[in-house]
Amino acid sequence: MNHHVAEPHHAFASRRDFLRRTGSGLGMVALAGMLEQQGLLASAADTAPNPLAPRASQFPAKAKSVIWLFMNGGPSQVDTWDHKPELEKRHNQELPGFDKNTGFFTDQVGPLMKSPFKFAQHGQSGAWVSEIFPNLAKHVDDLAFMHGCHTETNNHAPALFEINTGMSRMGFPCVGSWVTYGLGTENQNLPAFVVMYDTLGRGIPKGHAQNWGAGFLPGVFQGTALNGQGVPIDNLERPKSLTDGEQRSQLDLLRRLNRHHLDSSPGESALAARIESFELAYRMQMAAPEALEIANESEETKKLYGIDNPRCAHYAKQCLMARRMVERGVRFVQIYSGGMENERSWDGHADIAKNHSGFAGETDQPISALLTDLKGRGLLDSTLVIWCGEFGRLPIVQKGGTGRDHNPHAFTTWMAGGGTKGGVHFGATDEFGHKAVDGRVSVNDLHATILHLLGLEHTKLTYRFNGRDFRLTDVAGNVVTQILA
Repeated sequence: MNHHVAEPHHAFASRRDFLRRTGSGLGMVALAGMLEQQGLLASAADTAPNPLAPRASQFPAKAKSVIWLFMNGGPSQVDTWDHKPELEKRHNQELPGFDKNTGFFTDQVGPLMKSPFKFAQHGQSGAWVSEIFPNLAKHVDDLAFMHGCHTETNNHAPALFEINTGMSRMGFPCVGSWVTYGLGTENQNLPAFVVMYDTLGRGIPKGHAQNWGAGFLPGVFQGTALNGQGVPIDNLERPKSLTDGEQRSQLDLLRRLNRHHLDSSPGESALAARIESFELAYRMQMAAPEALEIANESEETKKLYGIDNPRCAHYAKQCLMARRMVERGVRFVQIYSGGMENERSWDGHADIAKNHSGFAGETDQPISALLTDLKGRGLLDSTLVIWCGEFGRLPIVQKGGTGRDHNPHAFTTWMAGGGTKGGVHFGATDEFGHKAVDGRVSVNDLHATILHLLGLEHTKLTYRFNGRDFRLTDVAGNVVTQILA
C-alpha cells in the first residue's frame, strides 16, 4: 500500500522548522507591541512609499525653500558688515584681557588691527557696509542682520559640522536633511536638497560630504552635490544603445527585486534610499538638464549675474542655477564659496585685504543679482536666503602677516526674504568686534529660526534613533523673533 506524505511548504524545511518559525513569529508580534508602546518603532513617515512627497508645514509659513550662501573659511565680521571705528582708533594697541587660546594659532597673537577697507552707510536703514560689497550694499534694506552670532569651536571641521548639523562632531543630519525630512519637496523630478561647491579646483569644505549628509536620518534625505567641474551630475545621460522603454523595464525589474529584499529587511534605510535614488535618477534625466541649463536665460539676466565677468562667472552660474531650482520646487540649495585650504577660502590668516577682496569680488555681483532676480520674479517672499560662514575672525592681527585668526565668539549672519524683516540689525559685538555681547545668537538659535520660517517647530521636528528622540537643535534653541516680518 502506497502512502502519500504531504511535502512541507516551500518556505519550511520540515514540521519542526514550521513550529520554530511560528513560535518566533508570535514572539516578534509581542516584541513589536512592546516596542510600539515605548515609541521605539519606526514611524509611518519613515516607511512611507515616497518619503520625499510634499508635506504640509506644522503651521503657516511664507518660506517654501532655502538658498544658503555659505562663505566657507570664516569671513571677518569687522571687515564686512560689523563696522568698528574703535579698531582704527586703537590700531596696534593690545586687546585688553585677550585669551590667547581663542584663535587657532595661539603663538601668533598680535595687537589690534584696523580694517583695511573703508565702510559707508547705505539704504534707508543706514547700514554700514564694507567697500568690498558695492552691489550688496544696495540691498541692505532687504536684509536682516544678526551681529551677535557665536559658535563653540575655533577649528574649521568641527565648526562646519556645528553650523550645518548643530553638533561639532560628525554623524548628525544637516539642516537641509532635516528640512526635507519635515517637508519633502514639491518637485519629484529633481533632488530635494542640492549642494554646489567650488568650481575652480580649490576643493570641497573640510569635513567633506558630512556637511550635507543625512546622518541617522534615512539616506534619501542627504544632499545631492553637483560636480565642481564637468557635467553637474555623473551618469545622468541614458546610454544611446538603450531606449526609454528598455530602461523603464530594467528599472521595474530592479525595483521588484530590491523591494523583495527590502520586505525581508524593512529596517535597511540605506537600501530604501538606493531604490528611490534609481527612480529619481530616471526622472532627472529629463528634468535636471533643463533646470541646470542657463543658456536659455536672457542675455540681460546673464549679464546681471555676471556670467560675462571672468572674476565671478563661476559663482554667477551657481547662483543662477539656484534660482532656477527653487523656481522649479527644489526645497533646499546650499552654495559654498571657497574650497579646502586656508587662502583658497575665506580663511584670511596671512592677508585679510587680499583674501576678502578676492572672494567678495567673486560673490558680490552674483548674490546681489540673485536677490534682485528673486524679488523681480516674486520669489523672494517664499525663498529664505542666508549668508554666513562657520565662524568669524579676531580683531587682532595674526603675527607674521596682515591677516586674522579664527574667532568663535562673534560672526555676522544675514537673512533675506522668506518671512524676515528687511533693514533690521539685531545683536551687537563689543567695541572691537571681539565678542557678541548683546542679542547673542547661538547656532541652535539660527537653526530654530530657519525651521520656524519654513513653518516647522524645532522642538517638534524629531527623529527617534537608538531609543532617543533627536532634533536639529538638540535641547536648546530659540527663534530670533526680532528679525521676523
